[in-house]
Amino acid sequence: MLRSIALLAGLASAAPASADVDYFDTPSGNINCSVGIDRDMSDVICTIFERTPTLPRPGNCRSSGHTVSMTNRGPVTVECDRPGTSYARPSGPGPQVLQYGERWDIGGILCVSSRKGLECRNESGHGFFLSRAKQVVY
Repeated sequence: MLRSIALLAGLASAAPASADVDYFDTPSGNINCSVGIDRDMSDVICTIFERTPTLPRPGNCRSSGHTVSMTNRGPVTVECDRPGTSYARPSGPGPQVLQYGERWDIGGILCVSSRKGLECRNESGHGFFLSRAKQVVY
């Protein structure tokens, strides 16, 4: 089980805070996610660095996005690439890694890491799958 789940559970029940945020990377370092937990809502925001350009083009964007987000209820949002932001892949994963086969299950959001990619779902059944070869939003 992911080492940080106990930490997140402790943070979620800690003294009043507007939101608690934690981060994880996939083992390849190609996907970075932040998870925010608040009293009434949680969210996950994931950025994929190297990918085929299959994420849908959000709104009036000129290019497809690298970042998806969702709350514990409701649909996934694909964010516009931000001008001037580098989406170059980091040299490796950060200090907190969701290893292949591990799950991040907190605040109505479940993320599962596998050798095929990262899949996250919310309580409403919406979610996304991210890998270099394929990106799906549902």
